[in-house]
Amino acid sequence: MIIYGLIGYPLGHSFSKEYFSKKFRKENIAGCIFENYPLASINALQDLLMQTPSLKGFSVTIPYKEKIIPFLNEITPKAQSAGSVNCVRISDNKLLGFNTDVVGFEKSIRPLLTLKNNQALVLGTGGASKSVQFVLNKLNIDFRIVSRNPLIFNHLSYSQLDATIMTQYNIIINCTPVGMFPNVNDCPEIPYSLITSSHILFDLVYNPDPSLFLKHGKSRGAVIKSGMEMLEIQAEESWKIWNQF
Repeated sequence: MIIYGLIGYPLGHSFSKEYFSKKFRKENIAGCIFENYPLASINALQDLLMQTPSLKGFSVTIPYKEKIIPFLNEITPKAQSAGSVNCVRISDNKLLGFNTDVVGFEKSIRPLLTLKNNQALVLGTGGASKSVQFVLNKLNIDFRIVSRNPLIFNHLSYSQLDATIMTQYNIIINCTPVGMFPNVNDCPEIPYSLITSSHILFDLVYNPDPSLFLKHGKSRGAVIKSGMEMLEIQAEESWKIWNQF
């Protein structure tokens, strides 16, 4: 039996196990299972690998997309540039790090973009945010990062999001876990009253779908999109990586 999995903490929000279990059934892929591995610490990874010799590859989610990097034997240039890893392939007892969030986000947001949508606010500074920043740089989209610790990172604070900024930056991308199941009544603290039909709101959160962040945007006439398609694209890209020979 070949095992694939997901590491992160917590994992109650994740659809990855359900997604891959359905994929295995639908495509008649025999001899494979997908398991969730909620690790309270990234240091528990070594024990997991020793206890699960049939593990061939795994996805990485919050909060370990950056913390996984020191544990890897190799990392692709794209993942290195993005500063984030969400896919690990195990080959010859070596851990090889990849980033499939980048292609997932790019393919998911491209259809929403127009010539006027060329400046973005990126909410959050973690591993998912770094993947988003990588794509925005590639697409030549100017962006500012919004952080709870702006003095440390020289980013915008949520309290600085006034009418001028909200008008100038009409793409808003939530890269934080705020609003993710089970905290479905939470949302990033942006001034939703300043959202208009000229805005695009993209939420990497996919559970719930739509999130409260997106519901607020929709009520103001904004174009909205959840992270579900991004999840599916990156999952399929990860599957290809795990099965390279």
